Amino acid sequence: MLDAPLPPDAGLLDAYSAAVTTAVGRAGPSVVNVAVSSPRGRGGGSGVIVSPDGLVLTNSHVIAGSTRIEVTTAEGARFAATLLGDDPDTDLALLRAETAAALPAAMLGESAGLRVGQVAIAIGNPLGFSSTVTAGVVSALGRTLAGRGGRPIEDLIQTDAALNPGNSGGALVDARGAVIGVNTAMIGGAQGLCFAVAADTARLVLGHLVRFGRVKRAFLGLSGQQEAVPRRFARAHGIAQPTALLVAAVSKDGPADRAGIEAGDLLLSIAGDPIAHVADLLRWLTGERVGQAAEAVLLRRGDLRRRMVVPAERG
Repeated sequence: MLDAPLPPDAGLLDAYSAAVTTAVGRAGPSVVNVAVSSPRGRGGGSGVIVSPDGLVLTNSHVIAGSTRIEVTTAEGARFAATLLGDDPDTDLALLRAETAAALPAAMLGESAGLRVGQVAIAIGNPLGFSSTVTAGVVSALGRTLAGRGGRPIEDLIQTDAALNPGNSGGALVDARGAVIGVNTAMIGGAQGLCFAVAADTARLVLGHLVRFGRVKRAFLGLSGQQEAVPRRFARAHGIAQPTALLVAAVSKDGPADRAGIEAGDLLLSIAGDPIAHVADLLRWLTGERVGQAAEAVLLRRGDLRRRMVVPAERG
Protein backbone atom coordinates (compact mmCIF):
# COMPACT_ATOMS: atom_id res chain seq x y z
CA MET A 1 0.00 0.00 0.00
CA LEU A 2 1.43 3.38 -1.00
CA ASP A 3 1.88 6.09 1.58
CA ALA A 4 -0.50 9.01 1.29
CA PRO A 5 1.12 12.04 -0.38
CA LEU A 6 2.35 14.81 1.91
CA PRO A 7 0.29 18.01 1.95
CA PRO A 8 1.86 20.86 -0.02
CA ASP A 9 2.63 22.84 3.15
CA ALA A 10 4.36 19.95 4.93
CA GLY A 11 7.73 21.65 4.53
CA LEU A 12 6.45 24.80 6.17
CA LEU A 13 4.98 22.82 9.06
CA ASP A 14 8.26 20.97 9.56
CA ALA A 15 10.16 24.26 9.53
CA TYR A 16 7.76 25.72 12.09
CA SER A 17 8.16 22.67 14.33
CA ALA A 18 11.93 22.91 14.03
CA ALA A 19 11.87 26.59 14.98
CA VAL A 20 9.73 25.96 18.05
CA THR A 21 11.77 22.99 19.28
CA THR A 22 15.04 24.87 18.74
CA ALA A 23 13.76 27.90 20.64
CA VAL A 24 12.49 25.78 23.53
CA GLY A 25 15.78 23.88 23.65
CA ARG A 26 17.68 27.14 24.04
CA ALA A 27 15.40 29.01 26.42
CA GLY A 28 13.64 26.22 28.32
CA PRO A 29 16.47 25.51 30.80
CA SER A 30 16.38 29.18 31.88
CA VAL A 31 12.71 29.12 32.93
CA VAL A 32 12.15 28.24 36.58
CA ASN A 33 9.25 27.57 38.88
CA VAL A 34 8.76 30.24 41.57
CA ALA A 35 7.01 28.98 44.72
CA VAL A 36 6.00 31.47 47.40
CA SER A 37 4.67 31.21 50.93
CA SER A 38 2.64 34.00 52.48
CA PRO A 39 0.19 34.47 55.35
CA ARG A 40 -2.56 33.70 52.82
CA GLY A 41 -1.04 30.32 51.93
CA ARG A 42 1.09 29.06 49.07
CA GLY A 43 1.19 30.20 45.47
CA GLY A 44 3.63 30.93 42.72
CA GLY A 45 4.34 31.16 39.05
CA SER A 46 7.33 31.09 36.75
CA GLY A 47 10.52 33.09 36.31
CA VAL A 48 13.39 33.61 33.88
CA ILE A 49 17.06 33.33 34.83
CA VAL A 50 18.74 36.43 33.39
CA SER A 51 22.21 36.05 34.90
CA PRO A 52 24.35 32.95 35.63
CA ASP A 53 24.85 34.14 39.22
CA GLY A 54 21.18 33.54 39.95
CA LEU A 55 19.26 36.69 39.00
CA VAL A 56 15.68 35.75 38.14
CA LEU A 57 13.00 38.01 36.65
CA THR A 58 9.39 37.21 37.54
CA ASN A 59 6.09 39.05 37.97
CA SER A 60 5.48 41.38 40.86
CA HIS A 61 2.06 39.83 41.42
CA VAL A 62 3.66 36.38 41.75
CA ILE A 63 5.74 37.36 44.80
CA ALA A 64 3.34 39.93 46.34
CA GLY A 65 3.05 39.45 50.10
CA SER A 66 5.52 36.57 50.15
CA THR A 67 7.42 35.59 53.30
CA ARG A 68 9.44 32.81 51.65
CA ILE A 69 10.44 32.28 48.02
CA GLU A 70 11.88 29.18 46.40
CA VAL A 71 12.90 28.60 42.78
CA THR A 72 13.18 25.23 41.05
CA THR A 73 15.07 24.85 37.79
CA ALA A 74 13.94 22.83 34.80
CA GLU A 75 16.35 20.09 35.92
CA GLY A 76 14.79 19.97 39.38
CA ALA A 77 17.43 21.81 41.40
CA ARG A 78 15.77 23.78 44.20
CA PHE A 79 17.07 26.96 45.83
CA ALA A 80 15.83 29.52 48.32
CA ALA A 81 15.56 32.98 46.78
CA THR A 82 15.61 36.53 48.07
CA LEU A 83 13.71 39.50 46.69
CA LEU A 84 16.12 42.16 45.37
CA GLY A 85 13.55 44.57 43.98
CA ASP A 86 9.92 44.95 43.03
CA ASP A 87 8.13 47.21 40.53
CA PRO A 88 4.35 46.74 40.63
CA ASP A 89 3.97 49.45 37.97
CA THR A 90 5.43 47.10 35.34
CA ASP A 91 4.50 43.87 37.17
CA LEU A 92 8.17 42.88 37.35
CA ALA A 93 10.26 41.70 40.30
CA LEU A 94 13.88 40.58 40.62
CA LEU A 95 15.00 37.61 42.69
CA ARG A 96 18.38 36.11 43.49
CA ALA A 97 18.58 32.34 43.78
CA GLU A 98 20.85 31.48 46.70
CA THR A 99 23.35 29.20 44.96
CA ALA A 100 27.04 29.24 44.15
CA ALA A 101 26.49 27.19 41.02
CA ALA A 102 26.27 28.89 37.62
CA LEU A 103 22.72 28.75 36.29
CA PRO A 104 21.65 28.67 32.60
CA ALA A 105 20.80 32.28 31.80
CA ALA A 106 18.42 33.24 29.00
CA MET A 107 19.42 35.55 26.17
CA LEU A 108 17.49 38.78 26.68
CA GLY A 109 16.54 39.98 23.21
CA GLU A 110 15.21 43.28 21.89
CA SER A 111 11.54 44.05 21.43
CA ALA A 112 11.82 47.27 19.42
CA GLY A 113 12.11 45.41 16.13
CA LEU A 114 9.24 42.97 16.67
CA ARG A 115 6.65 42.62 13.96
CA VAL A 116 3.03 41.56 14.21
CA GLY A 117 2.70 38.01 12.91
CA GLN A 118 6.13 36.71 13.89
CA VAL A 119 6.42 33.53 15.92
CA ALA A 120 6.04 33.91 19.70
CA ILE A 121 6.58 31.00 22.09
CA ALA A 122 5.54 31.13 25.74
CA ILE A 123 7.52 28.94 28.13
CA GLY A 124 6.48 28.45 31.73
CA ASN A 125 7.31 26.25 34.69
CA PRO A 126 3.98 26.06 36.51
CA LEU A 127 3.39 23.78 39.48
CA GLY A 128 6.63 21.94 38.75
CA PHE A 129 5.68 21.04 35.16
CA SER A 130 8.90 22.31 33.59
CA SER A 131 9.08 23.69 30.06
CA THR A 132 5.33 23.99 29.55
CA VAL A 133 5.13 25.42 26.03
CA THR A 134 2.50 27.17 23.96
CA ALA A 135 3.18 28.76 20.61
CA GLY A 136 1.51 31.39 18.47
CA VAL A 137 2.31 34.76 17.00
CA VAL A 138 2.76 38.35 18.08
CA SER A 139 -0.80 39.64 17.79
CA ALA A 140 -0.19 43.33 18.52
CA LEU A 141 2.43 45.68 19.91
CA GLY A 142 2.33 48.69 22.21
CA ARG A 143 -0.67 47.55 24.24
CA THR A 144 -1.48 49.12 27.63
CA LEU A 145 -3.03 47.54 30.71
CA ALA A 146 -3.66 48.98 34.16
CA GLY A 147 -1.05 47.92 36.70
CA ARG A 148 -1.71 47.05 40.34
CA GLY A 149 -0.52 50.48 41.42
CA GLY A 150 -2.91 52.25 39.06
CA ARG A 151 -0.14 53.31 36.71
CA PRO A 152 -0.60 51.89 33.18
CA ILE A 153 1.85 49.20 32.07
CA GLU A 154 3.04 50.47 28.71
CA ASP A 155 4.42 48.80 25.60
CA LEU A 156 3.00 45.34 26.25
CA ILE A 157 3.22 42.59 23.66
CA GLN A 158 -0.09 40.91 22.88
CA THR A 159 0.16 37.30 21.78
CA ASP A 160 -2.16 34.39 21.15
CA ALA A 161 0.33 31.97 22.73
CA ALA A 162 -1.90 30.77 25.56
CA LEU A 163 -0.97 31.59 29.15
CA ASN A 164 -2.27 29.39 31.94
CA PRO A 165 -2.24 29.86 35.72
CA GLY A 166 1.36 29.40 36.87
CA ASN A 167 2.87 30.65 33.60
CA SER A 168 3.04 34.25 34.87
CA GLY A 169 6.65 35.42 34.94
CA GLY A 170 7.77 32.93 32.31
CA ALA A 171 9.49 33.74 29.04
CA LEU A 172 8.03 34.80 25.72
CA VAL A 173 10.70 33.97 23.16
CA ASP A 174 11.25 34.33 19.44
CA ALA A 175 12.30 31.61 17.01
CA ARG A 176 15.95 32.04 18.06
CA GLY A 177 15.11 31.40 21.71
CA ALA A 178 15.78 35.03 22.70
CA VAL A 179 13.47 36.42 25.38
CA ILE A 180 11.29 39.11 23.79
CA GLY A 181 8.97 39.49 26.77
CA VAL A 182 8.08 38.38 30.29
CA ASN A 183 4.61 36.86 30.38
CA THR A 184 2.37 38.84 32.68
CA ALA A 185 -1.37 38.54 32.12
CA MET A 186 -4.29 36.95 30.38
CA ILE A 187 -7.78 38.38 30.13
CA GLY A 188 -10.19 35.91 31.64
CA GLY A 189 -13.14 35.01 29.43
CA ALA A 190 -11.35 36.19 26.29
CA GLN A 191 -9.55 33.61 24.18
CA GLY A 192 -6.22 34.56 22.66
CA LEU A 193 -5.68 37.76 24.68
CA CYS A 194 -2.40 37.26 26.51
CA PHE A 195 0.25 39.84 27.30
CA ALA A 196 3.95 40.08 28.07
CA VAL A 197 6.13 42.94 29.31
CA ALA A 198 8.38 43.82 26.36
CA ALA A 199 12.05 42.88 26.67
CA ASP A 200 13.21 46.49 26.28
CA THR A 201 11.06 47.50 29.26
CA ALA A 202 12.27 44.49 31.23
CA ARG A 203 15.90 45.41 30.55
CA LEU A 204 15.34 48.98 31.77
CA VAL A 205 13.54 47.83 34.92
CA LEU A 206 16.19 45.16 35.54
CA GLY A 207 18.89 47.83 35.57
CA HIS A 208 17.00 49.96 38.09
CA LEU A 209 16.22 47.00 40.35
CA VAL A 210 19.85 45.88 40.39
CA ARG A 211 21.09 49.39 41.24
CA PHE A 212 18.35 50.74 43.49
CA GLY A 213 16.00 47.88 44.35
CA ARG A 214 13.20 49.92 42.81
CA VAL A 215 12.42 52.01 39.73
CA LYS A 216 12.88 55.74 40.17
CA ARG A 217 9.84 57.75 39.06
CA ALA A 218 8.75 61.35 39.35
CA PHE A 219 5.58 62.83 40.82
CA LEU A 220 3.81 66.20 40.84
CA GLY A 221 1.50 65.78 43.82
CA LEU A 222 -1.82 66.14 42.04
CA SER A 223 -4.73 63.95 41.07
CA GLY A 224 -7.27 64.43 38.32
CA GLN A 225 -9.40 63.00 35.60
CA GLN A 226 -9.95 63.36 31.88
CA GLU A 227 -12.17 66.29 30.93
CA ALA A 228 -13.26 67.80 27.62
CA VAL A 229 -11.71 71.15 26.74
CA PRO A 230 -14.63 73.62 26.43
CA ARG A 231 -15.05 74.50 22.77
CA ARG A 232 -15.22 78.24 23.32
CA PHE A 233 -11.88 78.22 25.14
CA ALA A 234 -10.35 75.88 22.58
CA ARG A 235 -11.33 78.28 19.80
CA ALA A 236 -10.20 81.35 21.73
CA HIS A 237 -6.72 79.95 22.46
CA GLY A 238 -6.19 77.72 19.42
CA ILE A 239 -6.18 74.51 21.45
CA ALA A 240 -6.34 71.47 19.17
CA GLN A 241 -6.60 68.62 21.71
CA PRO A 242 -10.20 67.67 22.62
CA THR A 243 -9.47 66.61 26.22
CA ALA A 244 -7.10 67.50 29.05
CA LEU A 245 -6.52 66.62 32.72
CA LEU A 246 -8.88 68.31 35.16
CA VAL A 247 -6.95 68.75 38.41
CA ALA A 248 -9.13 67.42 41.23
CA ALA A 249 -6.73 67.82 44.16
CA VAL A 250 -3.26 69.17 44.86
CA SER A 251 -1.04 67.89 47.69
CA LYS A 252 0.04 70.63 50.09
CA ASP A 253 3.68 71.63 49.58
CA GLY A 254 4.04 69.20 46.68
CA PRO A 255 5.64 70.18 43.34
CA ALA A 256 2.31 71.19 41.79
CA ASP A 257 1.35 73.26 44.85
CA ARG A 258 4.71 75.04 44.86
CA ALA A 259 4.27 75.80 41.15
CA GLY A 260 0.90 77.45 41.76
CA ILE A 261 -1.27 74.77 40.16
CA GLU A 262 -4.73 74.63 41.73
CA ALA A 263 -7.68 72.26 41.91
CA GLY A 264 -10.01 73.11 39.04
CA ASP A 265 -7.19 73.88 36.60
CA LEU A 266 -7.30 72.08 33.26
CA LEU A 267 -3.78 70.81 32.55
CA LEU A 268 -3.19 70.89 28.79
CA SER A 269 0.48 70.06 28.42
CA ILE A 270 3.77 69.77 30.23
CA ALA A 271 7.18 70.34 28.66
CA GLY A 272 5.36 70.59 25.33
CA ASP A 273 3.79 67.12 25.62
CA PRO A 274 -0.04 67.12 25.42
CA ILE A 275 -1.80 65.74 28.50
CA ALA A 276 -5.11 64.40 27.20
CA HIS A 277 -5.78 62.03 30.10
CA VAL A 278 -4.26 60.60 33.28
CA ALA A 279 -2.19 57.99 31.43
CA ASP A 280 -0.37 60.72 29.49
CA LEU A 281 0.80 62.36 32.72
CA LEU A 282 1.81 59.05 34.30
CA ARG A 283 3.73 58.14 31.14
CA TRP A 284 5.54 61.47 31.28
CA LEU A 285 6.60 61.14 34.94
CA THR A 286 9.72 59.02 34.41
CA GLY A 287 12.76 59.03 36.67
CA GLU A 288 14.79 61.39 34.51
CA ARG A 289 12.17 64.13 35.08
CA VAL A 290 13.09 64.38 38.78
CA GLY A 291 14.50 67.83 39.52
CA GLN A 292 14.06 69.04 35.92
CA ALA A 293 11.93 72.18 35.63
CA ALA A 294 9.17 71.95 33.01
CA GLU A 295 6.53 74.37 31.78
CA ALA A 296 2.95 73.35 32.48
CA VAL A 297 0.25 74.95 30.32
CA LEU A 298 -3.21 75.08 31.85
CA LEU A 299 -6.61 76.69 31.60
CA ARG A 300 -7.96 78.48 34.66
CA ARG A 301 -11.46 79.87 34.36
CA GLY A 302 -10.95 80.35 30.63
CA ASP A 303 -7.54 82.00 30.89
CA LEU A 304 -4.39 80.36 29.59
CA ARG A 305 -1.73 80.12 32.31
CA ARG A 306 1.86 78.88 32.31
CA ARG A 307 3.60 77.56 35.41
CA MET A 308 7.10 76.14 35.94
CA VAL A 309 6.95 72.90 37.89
CA VAL A 310 9.86 70.79 39.21
CA PRO A 311 8.89 67.09 39.63
CA ALA A 312 10.15 65.36 42.79
CA GLU A 313 11.02 61.71 43.22
CA ARG A 314 8.13 59.51 44.22
CA GLY A 315 8.72 57.78 47.53
